[in-house]
Amino acid sequence: MKQPDDVRFKVVVNHEEQYSVWWSDRSNPPGWQDEGTDGTRQECLDHIDRVWKDMRPRSVRTVREAIQGVQA
Repeated sequence: MKQPDDVRFKVVVNHEEQYSVWWSDRSNPPGWQDEGTDGTRQECLDHIDRVWKDMRPRSVRTVREAIQGVQA
């Protein structure tokens, strides 16, 4: 669904370092914090595309890195 350009959104991030887009005028869903970026929905999605390079949740990355460290 196309959003009008006057609807403002923000980028939110959770404790697993997963990103999402949320309406600027609404309270964040539980467990999500403001990331610091706001704009149109597309601007927020473009920002997420630039910064979120590893889509795995933080807990998965941490375990994987620990396993790789033990094997080294």
